[in-house]
Amino acid sequence: MHKRTSQHPISRRQFGVLAGTAAAMSSGMVPGIARLALAEESAAQIIQGKVPEMIVHNAKLGVMETPLVLLRQYEHTPKEILFNRLHFAHEGASSWEATTAAPERKDWNLRVDGLVQRPRDVSLADLAKMDQVKRVSVLQCAGNGRSFYAAKQKVAGGQWKNGGMGNVEWEGVPLRQFLADMKLEPAASAHWLTAEGWDHPPTPEGSDFAKSYHMADPALDNAILALKMNGEPIPAIHGGPVRLIIPGFYGNMNVKFLTYLLFAAEQSPSAFQSLGYRMPNRPVEPGQFGANDYTIYNSVPTYGHTIKSVIFSPLPEDKPKAGAVEIKGVAFNDGMAPITSVEISADGGKTWQEAEIAPPESPWAWHHWTAKANLAAGTNQLMSRATDALGRTQPIDGLARWNPRGYEWNGVERVEIVV
Repeated sequence: MHKRTSQHPISRRQFGVLAGTAAAMSSGMVPGIARLALAEESAAQIIQGKVPEMIVHNAKLGVMETPLVLLRQYEHTPKEILFNRLHFAHEGASSWEATTAAPERKDWNLRVDGLVQRPRDVSLADLAKMDQVKRVSVLQCAGNGRSFYAAKQKVAGGQWKNGGMGNVEWEGVPLRQFLADMKLEPAASAHWLTAEGWDHPPTPEGSDFAKSYHMADPALDNAILALKMNGEPIPAIHGGPVRLIIPGFYGNMNVKFLTYLLFAAEQSPSAFQSLGYRMPNRPVEPGQFGANDYTIYNSVPTYGHTIKSVIFSPLPEDKPKAGAVEIKGVAFNDGMAPITSVEISADGGKTWQEAEIAPPESPWAWHHWTAKANLAAGTNQLMSRATDALGRTQPIDGLARWNPRGYEWNGVERVEIVV
């Protein structure tokens, strides 16, 4: 692992005050916020600027998801309702304030290092002067849908339903062009690019948060060093001032608080790359494979999104009446192939029909779809299943992909409606 030095201009203490990350509440050294964490407070109390209706999974770390009734209202998910997931506590000063405001970090530097001839430090101001592009993509926690695995056996972690996602517009510097402009002359053996964030483990023995990507991966062709989210500076709670965005990749691969890009011959030994956020490369059953049994040889990282669809309407709280109803939702994948069909069932899978898919804003964005069906008095089970041009589709039995960390749920969507 690359070791940070005191020469780096970013003070963890200074950043913590500005970032206001809710993770700090776990330490107990910030009494005002710590007391809130013990009181089952609303999301708005945990992170200033979030709406109180957010579903809180972990108050100490500020982990929360978005109710679908809110998520469906916006084409680009605003920061006030975007799901939140952080991993570490941060050093703090005398007070903290978790907030959706952007951090003022004019002295922020990005270090490009490793197997290169000329390591470089790039300032935030330098990045802002470079050509910027926009990417609209789904940001999704790898654990989104984890609660559905409990039908076989519950796994540890936040019991996300479908609200651990959002459709976001990012703006920043294209990664490939940035690396070319730096004229770094990487060594022939530099097959991997590792991104490290500023956040750090609570103990010296812990592993830094680092993720690695093979330089030949075509997904990097669309990656950006993002400076803006939905047209504004990225909130610290969502990884500002600089976040690596790889459209179509799960949220953990989109490294927050980006401070290091390292060229290396091998992928990072960080526990978050070699042990965490991985899927077994064969089907496993409860008891056969444990949460700590992952290695780089028996599993693969949670890179690109598995294909998925989510029903936005009607939801149980809509209380629809019997008769004709319009079923609406979204579908998305890793953007490597277009989504060609979304099938809808209103009778628990007995019959299916094709939904109409609207053209997406980008290959990685939500694909909105609609269909019409009739609801009968009583209980109705709505289902949706997306398929793309590569033949990838949602399994009828999502439990077949059960794994002890509860990642990458993409079973056929099911919503029970009582009319």
